[in-house]
Amino acid sequence: MSAGDKITLTVETTVNAPVEKVWEYWTEPQHITQWSFASDDWHAPSAENDLRAGGKFSTRMEAKDGSFGFDFGGIYDEVRTHEWIAYTLGDDRKVTISFLPVDNGTRVVETFEAESSHSIEQQQAGWQAFMDNFKKYSEQPK
Repeated sequence: MSAGDKITLTVETTVNAPVEKVWEYWTEPQHITQWSFASDDWHAPSAENDLRAGGKFSTRMEAKDGSFGFDFGGIYDEVRTHEWIAYTLGDDRKVTISFLPVDNGTRVVETFEAESSHSIEQQQAGWQAFMDNFKKYSEQPK
């Protein structure tokens, strides 16, 4: 896939919580480590987040059995509190996240540029799994 042939994918969920809580859970490291993985055999042992334009973020994701791990990170391009986040990943792909108040909750819509290592279906399913995990965590009684 050449640079001019970027494929953009979108995942989304509606969380039964106000946008302020959803934003907090999406952006604060102590919450990011509780949901930022696609399946129960993975975890996120650490996260750092400098939530401002030009700020960096990084989340460490690892298989619980220790077989594999990687850092997911980038630099924020734009941040509008409780509304919008845009960032660039370390491989120069662009990502945006919208936080939209709806009846009884918040719709979170994440759009990202696909990479060429995995199939479109794998990427769509993987990013959706993160989104589903976020919803599950955000709706748990605390």
